Amino acid sequence: MSADEVGDILEQIALLLELKGENPFKIRAYTNAARALETLTDDLARLVEEKRLEEIDGIGKAIAEKITTLVTTGKLEYYDTLREEFPPDIFTLFELQGLGAKKIKLLYEKLGIHSLTKLERACRDGSVAALPGFGEKTADNILKALEQHKKNAGQFRLGSITILAEELLDDLRSHPRVTLVQIAGSYRRKKEFVRDLDFIVSTRQPAAVSADFVNHPLVESVLAHGETKSSVVLKNGIQCDLRVVSSGEYPFALNYFTGSKEHNVKMRSRALERGWSLNEYRFSEAEGRKLKEPIPAVQTEADLYKALGLDYIEPELREDRGEIAAAENGELPRLIEWPNLRGTFHCHTTASDGRASLEVMADAARELGLQYLGIADHSKSSVQANGLDEKRLLAQVAEIKKLNEDQEKFRIFSGSECDIKKDGSLDFSDEILGQLDYVVASVHASFTLSETEMTDRIIKAMQNPHVTMLGHLTGRLLLTREPYKVNIPAIIEAAAATGTIIELNANSRRLDMDWRWWPLAKEKGVKCAINPDAHSTAGLQDLIFGIQIARKGWLTKADVVNTLPLGKIEKVLAARIS
Repeated sequence: MSADEVGDILEQIALLLELKGENPFKIRAYTNAARALETLTDDLARLVEEKRLEEIDGIGKAIAEKITTLVTTGKLEYYDTLREEFPPDIFTLFELQGLGAKKIKLLYEKLGIHSLTKLERACRDGSVAALPGFGEKTADNILKALEQHKKNAGQFRLGSITILAEELLDDLRSHPRVTLVQIAGSYRRKKEFVRDLDFIVSTRQPAAVSADFVNHPLVESVLAHGETKSSVVLKNGIQCDLRVVSSGEYPFALNYFTGSKEHNVKMRSRALERGWSLNEYRFSEAEGRKLKEPIPAVQTEADLYKALGLDYIEPELREDRGEIAAAENGELPRLIEWPNLRGTFHCHTTASDGRASLEVMADAARELGLQYLGIADHSKSSVQANGLDEKRLLAQVAEIKKLNEDQEKFRIFSGSECDIKKDGSLDFSDEILGQLDYVVASVHASFTLSETEMTDRIIKAMQNPHVTMLGHLTGRLLLTREPYKVNIPAIIEAAAATGTIIELNANSRRLDMDWRWWPLAKEKGVKCAINPDAHSTAGLQDLIFGIQIARKGWLTKADVVNTLPLGKIEKVLAARIS
């Protein structure tokens, strides 16, 4: 069992203990242990084998024994017993925004509510509003959260399915009977939401590959099993389809099932212009059409695009947003790639609500091959995140300066994720902000302003010359919180006028600014910073999602400031505040 899987179980134990009303210190012990595993850099199985779990800060003897049992057996009787005390669907209540363990405990004990259906019914008949500490406003908010949950049903965040998807892909690639394999669909196009996974496989032994697929350890249940198509549900709940084709059919199938539908329509239209019919398996002569060109041989997707008079179009761009015309005219951009990244900004430490120290975060960034790391702990108004006041912030600045004295070819930039107040003013004075290397300005409260008020609020903050970049522009949390109302084109215009960098928040729960707006920002000359909003060393890994979304937004190396090496990025930061 992996560290992530064990951490999830520890988190669920903490929730179950909270539902039981157990000692808060006991609950916190499991939460702390789960967080410790999130930031673990060593191999968990090796730590278990060497009996070194108790060396990890946050893991005591009792929990170490339980982790050992989970890793070695895949089961834990203590966890199973706890779960039996509650209905199996009670965990679905935790998926609702704004509903914590204390409220869920009361709902269960007083009204017997353990499912979304029962909760909705009780909200509508007044039972929830009558509970102590709830009221009509809370009941209304729960109903809104239920509606949002229904809207998002069957969707998975890209970041939440990547590990399992890639693990299954790697296993199929290493299968002795598989020639070619790729994940198609919206996952390959790197959409922020994915409903299912489509694996396209080329093999001469489809029956054997299909049989191994449905029996894979990651499969929870089998929906259908055939020689050329099988459907399963993976352990994380997502449906996964396997389509088996020949090597000659593979480039057509991969292209077709990658989509999007709109992109495919344009591809088929270009084929018809040549007298060809294009489907998921091949080119053929179109019925009732004159064959204007011989049908060419196709061995790869690139051959397919070339046959249609197009440059190869990267999967991320296949959304019918001008990519066909650009490919026809040789105007497709060379999209940013992971190796282009030289550093990043907007990372948190234990000084605010992060889970790793300043030094540990810097070490993790170096291990990723980065040349610099920007620290931006929360400012004082973010009380819930242990935001730094002026004294603590300046102490951190001094600590960073001291650490930089011992660094070679690596630099830590001192910064702040400074709250934008309701009136557009900033959480720190210009005197304090002027002592930082950079400033990320973000909205963390008063989300219900009108679009005009919110837009004016953010623009006012951007006009402060100490603001280097704008953090998570719309405040959205994918599948849990809708973006607040804001005029994004107006924000982009203001960024262009003030020279403010707009962040692409790579945290897989945010991916904000949305990829659909980056072409406009690029057109206006607004630069992007791909930032992970990392609250742990593991959070730095989210940078890969930022790269994927930047590619989807047509961004190149030149559009992203943190592709610049040390020396050049220092000049960019200095120019903004000078």
